Amino acid sequence: MKISCTTLTAVLCVVLSVDNVASFAFQGASSARRNNVRLNMSAESDKTRVVVTGLGVISGCGIGHSDFFQSCLDGKSSLGTVTRFDASKYPCSIGSEVPDEMFDPNDHFTNPKNVKTNDRYTHFAVAAARLALKDAGVGDTPETLENPDRIGVMIGTAFGGMETFERETLKLAAKPDRPKVSPFTIPALLGNTGSGVVGIETGAQGPNYGVTSACASGSHAIGEAMGMIKDGHADQMLAGGTEATITPLCYAGFCSMKAMTTKYNDNPKAGSRPFDSDRAGFVMGEGAGVVLIESLASAKKRGAKIYCELVGYGATCDAYHITTPAPEGRGLAAAMEMAVGMAGMEKTDINYINAHGTSTAYNDKFETMAIKTVFGEHATANDGKFVVSSTKCVTGHTLGAAGGLEAVVVARSIADNIVPPTINYETPDPECDLDNVPNEKREMEVNGAMSTNLGFGGHNAALLFKKYVE
Repeated sequence: MKISCTTLTAVLCVVLSVDNVASFAFQGASSARRNNVRLNMSAESDKTRVVVTGLGVISGCGIGHSDFFQSCLDGKSSLGTVTRFDASKYPCSIGSEVPDEMFDPNDHFTNPKNVKTNDRYTHFAVAAARLALKDAGVGDTPETLENPDRIGVMIGTAFGGMETFERETLKLAAKPDRPKVSPFTIPALLGNTGSGVVGIETGAQGPNYGVTSACASGSHAIGEAMGMIKDGHADQMLAGGTEATITPLCYAGFCSMKAMTTKYNDNPKAGSRPFDSDRAGFVMGEGAGVVLIESLASAKKRGAKIYCELVGYGATCDAYHITTPAPEGRGLAAAMEMAVGMAGMEKTDINYINAHGTSTAYNDKFETMAIKTVFGEHATANDGKFVVSSTKCVTGHTLGAAGGLEAVVVARSIADNIVPPTINYETPDPECDLDNVPNEKREMEVNGAMSTNLGFGGHNAALLFKKYVE
């Protein structure tokens, strides 16, 4: 049987066509698998990426993040003479109070009994948490909160219920032969009650506990809450800090250790002056700052507004001294490096640090040294691409609430591309020689920003945020 060349060619073409079809089919299947892998990786990434979607603030600078942040930008100090008790005989008699005419806790609680049985610090925590939920467009009551077992609460405080502690102790001391105090004394003064009552008031049933690390408490709470989301234990977390320590014992104690300024009782608004050569100690503040953070998957699912992404967290201990920071700020520098390493960011992509900046001699000096250690020439170039400011000159030092309030500042700075100033900066200190945004706000591109806090005990915390890019 003879087969023509034409027939052989035809058969060969058919075979080749079949092979090509099979090859194309295989390539198509492989491409589909790769696409599915990418989609799965993207979905998994969305579950572990953490974004900021809600901001809540109670402060002498304003109720709600809009008024608060505007006061920070305008350098509108909330410092004044203390009115919550007679401080006229104290070495320091100034502070940043949340005025009663500005804040009524009954406006923020669903159960009036929870107002009467809890301390002022818990009032602040519940109010700020509820404002954060409302800002995020999330239900804020047990009846309206969706998937309550997937939202948790971590709110830090340095002191807990100090007003309750002092009031009930004085009551006990006044009548030692009749030792009777309020039955709500113990729960009201505990440091975890703020978080617990936020859960009760909002219905949040996820991971919930208090965090106490002095003035680093708020930042540690946010960092630990971030871990709960990344580890899959929650989809959303209310996190931040709260404090109400404008009390006789707190003032007497801090004045005794010479931590508070005594030079500006006649000019309260000039009292807090971070990085300035004439700084002479911190000024007390009170309030709460709470953010709602959630997985990117959760935020996308509900079409949430996203302020920024939380990408890094560092926590270290100086192991040096109970109140004085380690020389050269080495513990803080390690925490900052840890946050940068976790984020995987280039340091040159970080433009702003909202510093702890307490207006004390050691803190501001050592914090400046830590920033230089971590960021090197990027920090010292003074070319406008990297700036540092402290908002405590406006808010006062709110101790355990500081990290929460300052996380709000950083989130808004990234979202709005504007940085608040360090006011009262009049006499430069050669040891605090970074660009401290003196006295005037700065419009600039803020792609990455860090918030730093230090606490007695040698505790250091650093949070790193960046612009959200899908």
